[in-house]
Amino acid sequence: MTTLSNSKMRPDFTIIAGMVRPGSWVLDLGCGDGSLLTFLKGARGVKGYGVEIDDTNVCAALEAGVNVLQSNLERGLRSFGDATFDMVILSQTLQAMHNIEGLMHEITRVGKEAIVSFPNLRYAPNFKQLEAGRMPVSDVLPYQWHDTPNVHLCTLLDFEDLCEQVGLVVAERIALAKGKPVTDNPNVNGELAIYRVKKINSALSGLPQE
Repeated sequence: MTTLSNSKMRPDFTIIAGMVRPGSWVLDLGCGDGSLLTFLKGARGVKGYGVEIDDTNVCAALEAGVNVLQSNLERGLRSFGDATFDMVILSQTLQAMHNIEGLMHEITRVGKEAIVSFPNLRYAPNFKQLEAGRMPVSDVLPYQWHDTPNVHLCTLLDFEDLCEQVGLVVAERIALAKGKPVTDNPNVNGELAIYRVKKINSALSGLPQE
């Protein structure tokens, strides 16, 4: 994995960039204001589109020069053909989706590979808050229980089970805590998980190079 540094960017942006080959055709689902695609354009020379439902975010992405389509991910990706993109990215959006299994099939249909990142519910400080009788609140889980958009929180092991269930292989996994990679028991010590996945019948490729 190639790590690209930019102190003004979210820590997972640099990890995601290291998983994307230069010049790739990218689809960023739940792209927000387009910050990730803007970063990837500068860092990796990617081309592509964002998909976002929120009006304010769509306007912000367009103002930033990002090609963005306004659409509800819950309705699928029927407007995109098979293997249209080199990489499909679902960055901290998975936990807000209802039909996660269907979406996992879709992102690996329209993309040759996919990157999925999500907050890890089993992260030790989250677990301590649960043991104390409270829903966890943290940098990557900033919402209170009554106003959170998150409907399907999971752990790293849960996600890997899902990948196996839907016929995907994990090509790469990075867990972060406070913005730094962790390798010791990532299911407990990782705050945010970032996975690169592909269909199980696809040959695993080498890591992207500069």
